[in-house]
Amino acid sequence: MKRYILLLFILTFQTNLKAQSQPRIYDSLRNIELPAALIKANRDNLLSDQYKNKVDKALMQRINQAQDLPYLLNGMSSVVVSSDGGTGTGYTGIRIRGADITRINVTLNGVPVNDPESQATFFVNTPDLLSSAKEVQVTKGVGNSKNGVGNFGASIAINTLDVQDKDAHISYVSDYGTFNTFKNTFRATTGLINEKFIATVRASAIQSDGYVDRSSANLKSLQITGRYLINEATQLTVNCMTGKEKTGMAWNGVLKETMDTNRTFNELGMKSDGSFYRNQSDNYRQDYYQLFFDHKLNKHFASGATLFYTRGAGYYEEYRSGQSFVDYGLQDFAISPDSTIAETDLIRQLWLDNHFIGGRLYLNYFSSNTDAGLYVNLSRYIGRHFGEVKWAQYGFADDYRWYDLDAFKTDLNMYAMVDHRFARNWSFFADLQYRQVQYDLYGFRKNPQLQHQLSYQFLNPKLKLTYLKSRTMVSLQLGLSQKEPNRDDIEAGVSQLPKPEKLYNSELSFNQTLAPGLQFYLTHYLMYYRDQLVLTGKINDVGAYTRSNIPESYRSGIEAEITWNPNRKWVEINANIAWSVNKITAYTEYLDDYDQGVQVINQFQNTDISFSPACIAGARFSFFPFRLRPHSLVKEASVDLMNKYVGKQFLDNTSNPNRMLNAYATTDLMFNLPFRFEQEKQLNLRLGVYNVFNALYENNGYTYSYIYGQSLQTFNYLYPQSGRRLMIGAGISL
Repeated sequence: MKRYILLLFILTFQTNLKAQSQPRIYDSLRNIELPAALIKANRDNLLSDQYKNKVDKALMQRINQAQDLPYLLNGMSSVVVSSDGGTGTGYTGIRIRGADITRINVTLNGVPVNDPESQATFFVNTPDLLSSAKEVQVTKGVGNSKNGVGNFGASIAINTLDVQDKDAHISYVSDYGTFNTFKNTFRATTGLINEKFIATVRASAIQSDGYVDRSSANLKSLQITGRYLINEATQLTVNCMTGKEKTGMAWNGVLKETMDTNRTFNELGMKSDGSFYRNQSDNYRQDYYQLFFDHKLNKHFASGATLFYTRGAGYYEEYRSGQSFVDYGLQDFAISPDSTIAETDLIRQLWLDNHFIGGRLYLNYFSSNTDAGLYVNLSRYIGRHFGEVKWAQYGFADDYRWYDLDAFKTDLNMYAMVDHRFARNWSFFADLQYRQVQYDLYGFRKNPQLQHQLSYQFLNPKLKLTYLKSRTMVSLQLGLSQKEPNRDDIEAGVSQLPKPEKLYNSELSFNQTLAPGLQFYLTHYLMYYRDQLVLTGKINDVGAYTRSNIPESYRSGIEAEITWNPNRKWVEINANIAWSVNKITAYTEYLDDYDQGVQVINQFQNTDISFSPACIAGARFSFFPFRLRPHSLVKEASVDLMNKYVGKQFLDNTSNPNRMLNAYATTDLMFNLPFRFEQEKQLNLRLGVYNVFNALYENNGYTYSYIYGQSLQTFNYLYPQSGRRLMIGAGISL
């Protein structure tokens, strides 16, 4: 098997999604459409990833109706999204090629967004982000070196510095729909003042009751961005953004056996008397402060710097029944001289209080045949974890704090890139990243005495060869990405600390322009993992259920896409499909046997990796019925028909058909009717019909099993999604 994997790694090939012209090594993420001499500098990395997907800004504006960012990326190939509350508002998730959000590198204007400890990104903390987005790019595979944690399957780069409007304007958009979902967005820009300064402000509020019981969302965000042009070669950009969320907790999902009788049942917050605690909620605020300086030294060199500070604080509050005093560091409570109790009901808050500060320096070189860049990123994370009991039926003082733990993480990330065109149709790209991580943990909630001071060093190379001639492009990339375990993985004794993960990735692409506006893309990829961390059910030496390293696993697949986007015509079509094989060569399952007080071990060979459908397909058909009318008041009216199919997914790594999500298909329909008046004034009416055919489906879940009473007990929890729902909206721009 190993020889087969390595052979595939050498022979595979990957898709390029940009074939019209020879790609430059840079992205113009900070490029403002003002003086032509202003630099084109990338705050994330120098190379413009040739196989990335870009979300069209016009499409984002048409379909952005209260759903979180993952749902607006759902039309891309190999993407699967999920929602705790069942509507795409509130807590949402995304997987790309089976990689979950802890393995997807996310940057906001080049600044890392992934939480340094959990390595996850919680888009609920930055609601309505796309209303400020200039561009969103999704890169699959290891891609190129990024700021923040290593991309271990994909990366998402979000550019919200949308301050290129030369003229002042304001806009207001409001949408209302099923489950009392209500979204309001206000945006204003100053336009260019004295040919030097421009600023934009955006404020958003989103509310929803949610589909699942008590899964409501109350989300607010504010972004202010300003840019000052010091001269034609120098600019300074400031970006401040805050997001605040309060969501009802629906994290547990719904037991599969309950789905037939009560599809929206939420067990969280249940009291001893069968009623529910009304403030069972997650509460968090995330603030971003970003400063960018860019300077063009001469026609060949550009340099710049970034400073950022991310502040996060919040808690989730929950009612817990039958809590043991011992688990909170207390002795059994004496309710009388002759009687004690070991348990009580209580309300608790689990807090995170985080500071994340960092900076970067870059130097870019551009010439006719060679582009190069050098980047240095340094960040420091200070995380505080503590828990307080706010109320208890017995035995607790007010605001009793039973743990208060700190963690610190320092990340030095340096990488260099060079892209050289060595012949008329050939170019070569090389990327070398060095990453050093120091991670100090001073206790865990259930193991407060457990401490670790850990150091990691990674060297991640990437190489790429590209051939471009006329309408055809072919490219081959080989790359390595390595990353450290996350906080939960490290809750183990020294003898059982997990090893870092490694991903060897090859991508070979073919991109053909068949006719003007008509393109075909084909990608074959191999993602070969060493020491991938997966859940096995094993209890480690400190009594925690953490992920374990498995020696070998891989993902191999083909992604095909066709797009037809004729210039200013009445129709646009995008269709994609991905077939993949996702396997663990040898997997060990651990089951608790409560009859014997031991763990039973089951061995499996060549099993499917969980949450990795073998087939994912999507299509978007956009119609512009009045576009060909030269003077029509509603010339840009549109109808977007969006379809998605996701094949079956296993809930664990045993390939057991009794632990599985069924395949599902959805259809969404969006109508936009913009009335454009003189001087760019516009009134837009829109209607969104989601899940048109009222499919009842689940797009996420989990499972656990144990042996009790000499029989295997299996419990599957699923996350049900809503049936047909509507959103109607109106917007005005002046």
